[in-house]
Amino acid sequence: MSKPINVLEKFSQFDEHWTPHVISELNGQAVKLAKVKGEFVWHDHAEEDELFLIYRGTLFLDFRDGETVAISPGEFYVVPRGVEHRPYTKDEEEVWLLLLEPIGTKHTGEVDHELTVKEYKRLD
Repeated sequence: MSKPINVLEKFSQFDEHWTPHVISELNGQAVKLAKVKGEFVWHDHAEEDELFLIYRGTLFLDFRDGETVAISPGEFYVVPRGVEHRPYTKDEEEVWLLLLEPIGTKHTGEVDHELTVKEYKRLD
């Protein structure tokens, strides 16, 4: 048997922004942690839903229809597959979040950007 994973301890192991780290897997899903700050790129995931669970700060998601969703600590939001979105933070706030998505999900979908991560680091 494995031992419980301390999420806050895992957050202490990295400082990079917009660079998710895998902390576990279950049923074909990757559990990832990320610290984010500023603006990310517009992108979608054609075949995968994406769950954002916020630990610290407030994450904003813009959608092409003009809607913006704010997600606060203790809240989560699921972006449905194929929905273009742009995550960002305000006022230089650093946000800590947990992502749950299928293992093969590309970081920025089909968008290739300087922030795109091609291989995820695993935190042990």
